[in-house]
Amino acid sequence: MLHKNLNEIELVEEAIKKGEGKLGKGGSLIVFTGDKTGRSPKDKHVVREKDTEDKIWWENNRPMTANHFDTLYSDMLEHQKGKCLYSQALQASIDTNEFFNIEVTTELAWHSLFIRHLLKVPSEESLPDFDPDFKILNCPSFFSDPERHGCVSKTTIAISFEKKIVLICGTGYAGENKKSVFTLLNFLLPERDTMPMHCSANHAISNEDDVALFFGLSGTGKTTLSADPDRILIGDDEHGWSDSGVFNIEGGCYAKTINLSYEDEPQIFSTTEKFATIIENMNYDPSDRSLNFSDSSITENMRCAYPISYIKNSSETGSGGVPKNIILLTCDAFGVLPPVARLTADEAVFYFLSGFTSKVAGTEEGVKEPVPTFSTCFGAPFMPQKPEVYGQILWDKINGTNPVCWLLNTGWSGGSYGEGKRISIDLTRKILKFILSNNAEFETRRDQFFNFSVPLEINEVPANLLNPQKNWASEDDYDRAAAELKAMFVNNFQQFSSINEEVDGVYSRLKND
Repeated sequence: MLHKNLNEIELVEEAIKKGEGKLGKGGSLIVFTGDKTGRSPKDKHVVREKDTEDKIWWENNRPMTANHFDTLYSDMLEHQKGKCLYSQALQASIDTNEFFNIEVTTELAWHSLFIRHLLKVPSEESLPDFDPDFKILNCPSFFSDPERHGCVSKTTIAISFEKKIVLICGTGYAGENKKSVFTLLNFLLPERDTMPMHCSANHAISNEDDVALFFGLSGTGKTTLSADPDRILIGDDEHGWSDSGVFNIEGGCYAKTINLSYEDEPQIFSTTEKFATIIENMNYDPSDRSLNFSDSSITENMRCAYPISYIKNSSETGSGGVPKNIILLTCDAFGVLPPVARLTADEAVFYFLSGFTSKVAGTEEGVKEPVPTFSTCFGAPFMPQKPEVYGQILWDKINGTNPVCWLLNTGWSGGSYGEGKRISIDLTRKILKFILSNNAEFETRRDQFFNFSVPLEINEVPANLLNPQKNWASEDDYDRAAAELKAMFVNNFQQFSSINEEVDGVYSRLKND
């Protein structure tokens, strides 16, 4: 049986009836994803096809033959015969007033609820004329066979741009649904001269043109910092930047909940007790369904999924003007980078392409503690095209609109992970307040290792924090760690072709200084 476009009430009922979850406080839905509690980036495949062959970044995307894809598709359809399935006709924005139609068919009712939260629901009147641009088929109970399906494990996420189909199997982790959509638009939006971005976005309450972007991997602060009661939330994860401004691709939020508290993050915390919010992989008290936000025994990648309207100061339009501030979030587990630095346009593109951060525990399979990494464009697992494509678009956008660009470190200070201390949310918010004040006049120092400009003083922020060398027990140890990280930036950037003279110059200065 195929259930089409069930609403939130119906899907919660279905999930509970089928034993997929438990009813939580306020009517939330408590679910567990099984063995897979994070993304499986090594199991993603793109089909080699004539029309897209030359555009795909094959160094980052596993190829799959068309025959293997067809076999996988046929086997999944056969497996699903006679099963109860759920289909949603949904949309993702490709501009302020344009949409990409996506049909998502799932085996689990709560997966259908999840993607209904995360994408945009078209009007009832438009459903009879709904024509999907792409289809997603998700079947957690089917396990792929590497020999038969040309994959690498029993879990597979495979995309055929020619057939306009995404296949997901062997994983109950709901995030694969939303990230598949983002991967699709990361391929399609550059064809429209639109920048696809793994970022959150907000704007000033009284000014839609005072837009801030927050690039970063999961766990670096995108959702936390953009959900600001003093600003309007455009979106928390996936956006586009067209000539008309910034727009939210999605219609919902997917927030990490490890150590979530009302005191630190009241807006996100409140969503965990609202009807149909999905509570994913969290331990709870069976007697009253109270959630244990500090218990990471299942995974540190505990999450909740909810429509963006659950954030009371969210944007009704999901859009804003061109960015006034671009913030690149990095979680530096080495404890080397300052908490904030102002970047020139060429530095911004360099650090965007570098995508230096730390994978936070639980966001991917096997990650148990912060792992320093270079995730190109702050979203390498979702980038099907070559990095230079995204770097060039960002360069053009920055130089056409002149936003102020920043590097904001939400990682460690005073030493590396295990020795130093992670920069507190409170201090990061004080730095962010300084950034968003749009104060053009402030004194800076030139960082001796990375050359970017670092503010000398920020109200209520300790001066030694702004100069991490002074925050280490040994300046010599800091210098060695900084030189090591600098060399890692240089080595990583060698993979890219030339962007332009200015961006290449950032690399050359780091290499030769």
